[in-house]
Amino acid sequence: MGASEKTVYELLEAQRDEAYREFQSKLVPNISADTILGVRTPAMRAIAKQVHGTAEEERFLAALPHAFYEENLVHFFLIAMIRDFDRCVEAVERFLPYIDCWPVCDQSSPKVFAKNHERLLPLIRRWIASSHVYTARFGMRMLMNEFLGEDFRPEFLSWVAEKQGEDYYLRMMVAWYFATALAKQYDASVVYLEEHRLEPWTHKKAIQKAIESFRVSEEHKAYLRTLR
Repeated sequence: MGASEKTVYELLEAQRDEAYREFQSKLVPNISADTILGVRTPAMRAIAKQVHGTAEEERFLAALPHAFYEENLVHFFLIAMIRDFDRCVEAVERFLPYIDCWPVCDQSSPKVFAKNHERLLPLIRRWIASSHVYTARFGMRMLMNEFLGEDFRPEFLSWVAEKQGEDYYLRMMVAWYFATALAKQYDASVVYLEEHRLEPWTHKKAIQKAIESFRVSEEHKAYLRTLR
């Protein structure tokens, strides 16, 4: 590293905001506030762009686990920039076990995934099957992001509906997936609610989120209210 090249931590430290740290710690109550610096997302994305392609990026991506929440976010922002599918998947799978909260899990989507659906799909199924909450959540989110459009198949709904677990962030992801499916693939997904194929809490939360969505028609919202 050159004398003028700062580490990711040093770049984050220069952007820390104590008031924002307190705010952020309330949004992510399941991790220690001591691991949060208080850096806003646009600043973290800018830092990722700044170190992308440098020796610091290579060093930083190899240095797991990280000590701070924001370091994990920058890590995933950097992974999302990897253009080679195999390299990107390798980096994702190396990082997934270290994810410990929903914002790190949810804020980054590798761009290369959109062009490699056939190769991505079996990986998604394996991620969803993981016992690690955030690996499973990431898998469901990728299924939601990438496979509710022209590559959708009704069987994908069962992959999510059959996922078992008591963790709040896992169950919320199932609800989020079905609320989005109701907006994009209504006819296939509404059957799961009509037949009560989700556990009761998730069933109600999926309907709530769909009703709150601007992407679900008023006609469909009226019917969903009868399924509560």
